[in-house]
Amino acid sequence: MELYIWRHPKPLAANGLCLGQTDMGVHPRKLKRLANQIERFVRLHKLPKVIWVSPLQRSLKVGELLAQRGFKCQVAPDLMELNFGTWDGRPWSDIPKQAIDEWCADFAQSAPYKGESVQELFTRVETQIGSWLKACSIENNDEPVLAVGHAGWINVAKMLAAGEGVPQVAADWPRPVGYRELSSLRF
Repeated sequence: MELYIWRHPKPLAANGLCLGQTDMGVHPRKLKRLANQIERFVRLHKLPKVIWVSPLQRSLKVGELLAQRGFKCQVAPDLMELNFGTWDGRPWSDIPKQAIDEWCADFAQSAPYKGESVQELFTRVETQIGSWLKACSIENNDEPVLAVGHAGWINVAKMLAAGEGVPQVAADWPRPVGYRELSSLRF
């Protein structure tokens, strides 16, 4: 299965925030740019007009724009970003250094923010990819999956596609993909 996944556009006022599942808006022009980009890609490569999105508006609204253009928009909660719990939506500078150090000391399993651990995010990403693979097998087709996702989710999908496991130390976590950037992954 081929997965084409774009990172959502940059949310409004997100600079310096710990941004996971906080539902922040995006400027309509940026949403349209990504929808146009996806539509051109689909037309150029003659792909099915089906887009998977998370329920967070920075992803969902792109899917809604594409639905107005004849796409089938599928919402998948498993596509959401890491849940940073009590840290979510707060400035990184307001989060105590000791708490961040505690997280980094047990990066894979720890969730001092009372949200989701990196291991739990891996499990969620594996579950979503598994459901797409199962659907391809049942329908006996090799049509690619198109999605609009989040940086953490995309990082995990890239690691899984490369056969890598959960990073045990924070230093092994990859840099995020850019906003509106396309990642092409094979499973």
